[in-house]
Amino acid sequence: MELPWLSRWQPQLLGILRIVVGLLFVEHATSKFFAFPVPFPVHPLPPMLVAAGAIELVAGLLVTIGLFTRLTAFIASGEMAVAYFIGHFPKGFWPVQNMGEVAILFCFVFLYIAAAGPGAWAIDNARTRNAPIR
Repeated sequence: MELPWLSRWQPQLLGILRIVVGLLFVEHATSKFFAFPVPFPVHPLPPMLVAAGAIELVAGLLVTIGLFTRLTAFIASGEMAVAYFIGHFPKGFWPVQNMGEVAILFCFVFLYIAAAGPGAWAIDNARTRNAPIR
């Protein structure tokens, strides 16, 4: 069933999705690096988690403001796929068992944003407004 009244809000809803998922990704990084809002359970961080936190911090900020959104979201999606298969899958087959639901959701939401674009309120929109048509 079509919902035309909702369809006209698609750019704004995509923008809100992008901003919320970007901020949640930043929260994962700040937990690892600054123990905010809660401390990360593993310390000192192994090099793989330092790299993951760096990607989460940079990608989360860039996705939130909508700068280099497609490329950044694609990289973040890949990081979450790796996180799932390295950190969660070895603990069990089912995501509810291995606590990998969040990694899977991040992976596919970022993949969607990479394909769909940033939506409303993104710096990318201002950068491409004057770009030549190809």
